[in-house]
Amino acid sequence: MKVRAKLCGLTTEGDIDAAAAAGAAYIGLVFFEKSPRNVTVETARSLALRAPVGLAKVALVVNADDAALDHITATVPLDMLQLHGAETPERVAAVKARYGLPVMKALGIASRADVARAQLYSGVADQLLLDAKPAAGEALPGGNGLSFDWRLLEGESWSMPWMLAGGLTPDNVAEAVRYSGARQVDVSSGIETAPGQKSAELVAKFVSEANR
Repeated sequence: MKVRAKLCGLTTEGDIDAAAAAGAAYIGLVFFEKSPRNVTVETARSLALRAPVGLAKVALVVNADDAALDHITATVPLDMLQLHGAETPERVAAVKARYGLPVMKALGIASRADVARAQLYSGVADQLLLDAKPAAGEALPGGNGLSFDWRLLEGESWSMPWMLAGGLTPDNVAEAVRYSGARQVDVSSGIETAPGQKSAELVAKFVSEANR
């Protein structure tokens, strides 16, 4: 079975073209001002319109209120919302009901307790993204190049699709898939030459290695 790759934090038309050429399943557009991958709503609209049919467009937001989500969803053609903050199951359900889009909930993992907490979103979110928990005081909730112990996921079963994130690169993604059993993977900093600057070569290599 093919491993589906999500390439997050794309900021240029060249990034979109590279993702499409590599056979990525999803692209992620970041709406978080503290991130070096942040894009304006207007830029995101242009990037989303460039994406070919079949390449799912995901908006990453962090504790966004309804006003921000209203603006994003009214302007950018999207296929999914990714909630990457401290959103509760109740907030996830409210966002789904308000916007009629599938919702992916990102959760930081560092222990078995974090894995158990992720199960609270079963039946609420449409997908889960299991990421490395950021260090205390870290400004970004993701995209920090950190990984977690993939063995924490051994024996877990999920009632919904899930995606592995956190410190993945072209060099370790095949191993991560083997250890975790993930059928979907997410990458951001691992395909960059500098924060926010994606490499078409690394994009292609990542997608290829995920399926090795």
